[in-house]
Amino acid sequence: MGVCIRVPATTANLGPGFDTFGMALSLYNTLEVDWSSGNLQIDVTGDGADLVPVNKTNAVYRAMQIVFERADQTALLEKRGLYIRIHNAVPVTRGMGSSATAIVGGLWAANELLGHPLSVDELLNLAVQLEGHPDNVAPAILGGIVVSGIVKEKAYAKRFSPPPGMKCVVAVPDFQLATKTSRKALPPAVPHGDAVSNVNRVGLMVAALMDGNLEMFCDLMEDRLHEPYRTPLVPGMKEAIAAAREAGAMGAVLSGSGPALIAFCRDGAAAIGNALQSGFATEGIESTILHLQPAEEGVAVLASIS
Repeated sequence: MGVCIRVPATTANLGPGFDTFGMALSLYNTLEVDWSSGNLQIDVTGDGADLVPVNKTNAVYRAMQIVFERADQTALLEKRGLYIRIHNAVPVTRGMGSSATAIVGGLWAANELLGHPLSVDELLNLAVQLEGHPDNVAPAILGGIVVSGIVKEKAYAKRFSPPPGMKCVVAVPDFQLATKTSRKALPPAVPHGDAVSNVNRVGLMVAALMDGNLEMFCDLMEDRLHEPYRTPLVPGMKEAIAAAREAGAMGAVLSGSGPALIAFCRDGAAAIGNALQSGFATEGIESTILHLQPAEEGVAVLASIS
């Protein structure tokens, strides 16, 4: 008996919430896993399929291995083998949580195959260990908007419902930016005033989420800790964000480590998408626009495969 898993894309940071805020989006990767005849077989379709390894270094398989080890079922994995079929709708290395979908999908598939030996909290902590930070894996698991962090080597996460009426316009440029590269652009220290600004905004954003206040939430999205240092890695970013705001976006920020940008609105999404594209075009960069919603649900088991 196999299993089919669906995992949402995510956008991290949401401006000042660096490595803290994340939101699930209505775009999904799917994963089908079943026992095989003793060998590992991995098929990948969709976005970036040619970039995904189809051997034991595959992120889905590595995540599954961890669950089998924790459940003391490694011998079963080696004896039976797995057939894994991955379909990617989430753009790869664009700042939309593609690696989190692989990790969370693998953890959930293995846990389902083995009859749920691990709790959601245990799976969350494993996901954070594999990913290195919680801001994508937490909303991929819990859905909605999640505030998360690692304290004393333990992952904590609190889910909030997205403010009513929120629409998301994502501009995905036609180049990739690895998270490691984007993180290398960050300085080892930042000015005290910049840190205070971000702390103030993050605290107020949590208050806005508690009140369901979309206007307040988006008004607070200015960042001073990571976006200023990553902007040179994303040609057209400044122009695109300015154009989106001029077109009526309530807020517009770098999605995760980039290079995708995400803008928020109640209406006028088409004009905002056109504005984002025009901003990238000033640097000769083409982009694809995705009109999405916040996803209330995180990872889901869609079906058992017999």
